[in-house]
Order: sequence, then C-alpha cells, then structure tokens
Amino acid sequence: MWQPSSDIVLISDPRVAAIPLRESGEALADVRGRLRVDPRLADDSGVYAHLRAGLLARLERAERRLPDGYHLLVVEGYRPVTTQRRYFEEYRDELQAAFPDMSPAEAYIAASRYVSPVEVAPHTAGAAVDLTLCAPDGTEYHMGTEVNDNPEDSGNACYMAAPTISAEARAHRKILAAALEPAGLVNYPTEWWHWSHGDRYWAYTKGVSAARYGPVDSPV
Repeated sequence: MWQPSSDIVLISDPRVAAIPLRESGEALADVRGRLRVDPRLADDSGVYAHLRAGLLARLERAERRLPDGYHLLVVEGYRPVTTQRRYFEEYRDELQAAFPDMSPAEAYIAASRYVSPVEVAPHTAGAAVDLTLCAPDGTEYHMGTEVNDNPEDSGNACYMAAPTISAEARAHRKILAAALEPAGLVNYPTEWWHWSHGDRYWAYTKGVSAARYGPVDSPV
C-alpha cells in the first residue's frame, strides 16, 4: 500500500543524495509583506516564513502569472534541521507501527514520500516552499486534499497526479503548476503543495550538475 509508483523518484533515492552542492551563499528573505502567508505553521520566531531570496523572487514572478482571482498562499518555507529530523523520525516510526512487517530500510523510503530525510531536505536549505492557492479574500481553493495530508490518510490523493481527485481539484493543481514551473520550480510528486528550486531534488530533476542551496542556520 505504501509503495510509490515506479515512475516517481523519491527524495531518498541515492541518485538525489549523490548530487554535489555548490552553495551560493544567498541569504534567506522574509516572505511576509511580499506574498500572502498563512499562519497555521507559524513558529514564535517566524523562521517558517523565510526562503532563499532567489526562490522568493521566483515565487513573485509566479504570482504574476496566475489568473485573475488567484493568489499564492505560502504555508511553510524554511525549517530548522532539528525540526526536520523530528518530523521525519516521527512519521517513519508511525509507519513502522502501522506496518509491522516493514523493514527499517523500507520505512525510510516510505517516510520520504511525505517528509524528506534530513540529509537531503530542501526545507532546511530555504529551498522549498509548501503552498496552495487562495482567492483575494484568503479563501483557499479546493486542491483535492489539505496541505500536508499524508498518503495514508488521503488514500494517495496528495500525489500531484492522483487520478482520484475531482476535476475541480485537478484544474486548480494545473493552475498552480502553470505558474510555478515557468518560474523554475519543481514539484515533489507525492505532495502537490511542495515546490523547490536550487536543492538536490531540483538539480536531479532538471539535470543540473550541482545544487545551489544547502542547509543554513536559522535566520532569526
């Protein structure tokens, strides 16, 4: 049940981890005041609302590509390494409890559908953003699942190309992709809301020789 489609490359794939890093040194920038930001995952210091400056500029370009009545709504950007490690280990442990026959190696791979292993996690680099679409009044458009619904709870409807979602949700996902892909972002196909630029997964997907963004310290 937990195994991904054979045509999906997971972020835990050794080919992704093998991509070298040539850190650009680009600073993290605050998304607030430049794009709409949802507070559901807000932390006290506001680190969740930061992204690499180049990625934020690309999101602003993507925003301008959206049809009238649509806006990007950022849910989470930068994530400290300690938080990322905790998220991954908790979900891995949940899977092993739910599927007792799963080996540790299988649990590691399965967990990476939903949370990146810390050694390749783009959120810790400020290179990934979890986001959705909203109307001018902030009302979120129907996307088939909520942001951060996992594969088990959603019946794999969280996958970008899930065949089980409604025509309305599929149309909204296409609107999102049509704005973000020309701006240079790539989607993690098991999470319709997760997009990145400059990280190892982006480099692997785009055939770029090296990642531009690696783990960085908290901006505040």
